[in-house]
Amino acid sequence: MLVMQILSLKDPGAATIVTIGSSATVGEAAKLLAEKRIGALVVSDDGKKPVGILSERDIVRELGKQGAAVLDAPISDLMTRKVSTCVTGDEANSVLERMTAGRFRHLPVVDQDGNMIGLVSIGDAVSARLKELNAERDALTGMIMGS
Repeated sequence: MLVMQILSLKDPGAATIVTIGSSATVGEAAKLLAEKRIGALVVSDDGKKPVGILSERDIVRELGKQGAAVLDAPISDLMTRKVSTCVTGDEANSVLERMTAGRFRHLPVVDQDGNMIGLVSIGDAVSARLKELNAERDALTGMIMGS
């Protein structure tokens, strides 16, 4: 299954990319994560190109190190600056492998100009792969049973 197909399977509301500017505070980011009930924010100053990504794990890690004072810091201090991305033609398996190897759970989908067109989570990729495997199983069962 391709990333394009994964994006098409998402609920329209879940397909929205939630972004935040790099000058926002960690506290503002935490509030947005809680309001949207999501695990990561794409950091983008123009709403089109990703300049970083900030996950709830990033925030918790720094809270453990610095305490509540980190909530007043700009997210640019915590965000991952080297953002891995994918394109609509990438296979679900390759996306899963990259996420697993890189130990991250969110991957912005970009077009040929580097503009974001979606976001794929590891849950999206696993769900798509399971659907693919079930379809293969059903096809093989049909062949064996003579359907």
